[in-house]
Amino acid sequence: MSRRPISGEGVPGRLTARTPRVAAALDSMGGFAALVTGVGGRLGRRPLELAAFVEQLEIVGVRSISLTALTAMFSCMVVAIQFTLQMARFGAQDYVGQVVSVSQVRELGPVLTALIAGGRIGAGITAELGAMKVTEQIDAIRSMGADPVRKLVIPRVLAAIVALPILTMTANIVGIGSAMVMARLQSGVAMARFYHASVRAVTMSDVLGGLGKAAFFGALIALIACHQGLVADGGTTGVGRATTRTVVLASLATLVSDFAFTKVLLLLGI
Repeated sequence: MSRRPISGEGVPGRLTARTPRVAAALDSMGGFAALVTGVGGRLGRRPLELAAFVEQLEIVGVRSISLTALTAMFSCMVVAIQFTLQMARFGAQDYVGQVVSVSQVRELGPVLTALIAGGRIGAGITAELGAMKVTEQIDAIRSMGADPVRKLVIPRVLAAIVALPILTMTANIVGIGSAMVMARLQSGVAMARFYHASVRAVTMSDVLGGLGKAAFFGALIALIACHQGLVADGGTTGVGRATTRTVVLASLATLVSDFAFTKVLLLLGI
């Protein structure tokens, strides 16, 4: 005769199997919070690693311009095509410039730049720091009495904070210009009319709100990437896993924080 299972039997085993994952997630969150606190406490201290900052600005900013421009160009052209087709049904093609420009400046510019260029930036930072971690170069920096956060993390975070708004502004200019040309070719909307409609619709608060989002996304992506690189282990395989986690986490964090940032801006009337 088979024994009836006791109520709850087997549950402890499942909890035990999940416990390491929960503990690892909590440990990762604690490590990330400690890194954010450490970076915040060191930002105002001198001297600044200026040479490293300029080098990282070139890596994360200049080398991402072409990718950002192409992304903005084709995304805005698609948006312009869709809006001109739909608004042509109501004879409202003249409003295409307003809709495309405001959506690009407030949302599409900062978010797409963070997702595309930010993914490239985050993956590069994690791969670089992860390789230093698994080859014990970071331990060597500590053994010489230097601070890895000051020498490695802060220059990359500052470079991302500066680079993302510049890339976003580039994306806005290229995207709106591409949408202007596409609206002219698709529905015959005069480029001058598109331009003047965009100028009237986009306010300084729209521009500053989008650039503020971009700076916040840059800091968030760089911090996530640095943390994943600093905790990477397991050789080259571990670096690859850390890079993948960075891209996923940075993308999710960008989308979630964009929603929160947008709600805050709307509550403030910006």
